[in-house]
Amino acid sequence: MNKSKQLDFSGQNIYVGLDTHLKSWRVSIVVGETAFKTFSQDPNTELLNKYLVKNFPNANYFSAYEASFSGFKTHRDLVNLGIKNMVVNPADIPTTDKERKQKEDSRDSRKIAKQLSQNDLTAIYVHDIEVEGDRQLIRYRKTLTKEIARTKNRIKSQLYYFGIQIPVQFSETKYWSKRFTNWIQEVELPTESAKLSLTGYLEMAEMLRKKQYFITKEIRKLADKPRYKENYELLISVPGIANLTAMIILTEIGDITRFKNLDKLCSYIGFVPMTNSSGENEKTGGITIRRNKILRTAIVESSWIAIRNDPALMLAYQELIKRMESQKAIIRISKKLLNRVLYVLKNKKAYVHAVVK
Repeated sequence: MNKSKQLDFSGQNIYVGLDTHLKSWRVSIVVGETAFKTFSQDPNTELLNKYLVKNFPNANYFSAYEASFSGFKTHRDLVNLGIKNMVVNPADIPTTDKERKQKEDSRDSRKIAKQLSQNDLTAIYVHDIEVEGDRQLIRYRKTLTKEIARTKNRIKSQLYYFGIQIPVQFSETKYWSKRFTNWIQEVELPTESAKLSLTGYLEMAEMLRKKQYFITKEIRKLADKPRYKENYELLISVPGIANLTAMIILTEIGDITRFKNLDKLCSYIGFVPMTNSSGENEKTGGITIRRNKILRTAIVESSWIAIRNDPALMLAYQELIKRMESQKAIIRISKKLLNRVLYVLKNKKAYVHAVVK
């Protein structure tokens, strides 16, 4: 009489490539170095885990998927189930020209599983969920700022459309004063409908401004939390780094120790040049388009402020603009400013201004 043997994959590695979508996942399985199966399933980590445990009991499970709309909940759920998961940047997955032109979910999941089994993938950093939530709050404030600017531009466009000239004392300043708002409210438009739309835009701008003020206060409260307080105070000791910029740095970077040196941090933010190397020829272009857009913008804006508050940086900037454009010079200053940020955070020492004895 034949006895059935119980499956046991102890010591073997099972690699899972996921192509995640809102309504379904495409799943590819590689056992060791052998492609096993590709199938579709509902977007459910528990369902995937049950499949793996049933078909490959006691194995070591590894999975990977591209960073996408769904954030990192799937990653955290997989890790909690004992599956060693990584989230990868789509740009870091080697792709042939044919694959780019003939994109297919099954092919994508198989490629991820295969490269995972060959140890060819690099995981992106996944923030602590609390930091991730705080980062969304700060990004929301940036969205509000953009919407306020757009609404103000719509108001000005409507005034110009009906041939209404904005007085010089208001047109030559970026600051939207209460006096300017009062003037707009008193403007006479040719029709009642036009007046209603202008009033609506004014009310929208005021509503957005109040929301922005509320969110700004909430961000200031974040700075007093134990997880941020020490590093926040270190950052604002650096010339050019204001309250909001400090919180952008802390929530976008997360754990500063994950960057071994300034070059690694510059690469993450996007302060490295684009290169094109072929044979003995190597061309270097402007700074890379691959970047953390929010963080890079914040550092560059802070650098313009820093050169007006730090004599050492102003001296460096003046030397730089003798041989390059101001926009290129400020990128060099941004790297210097970033080096100070890295120093104070890693050494837990407030920045001390250079002085002449």
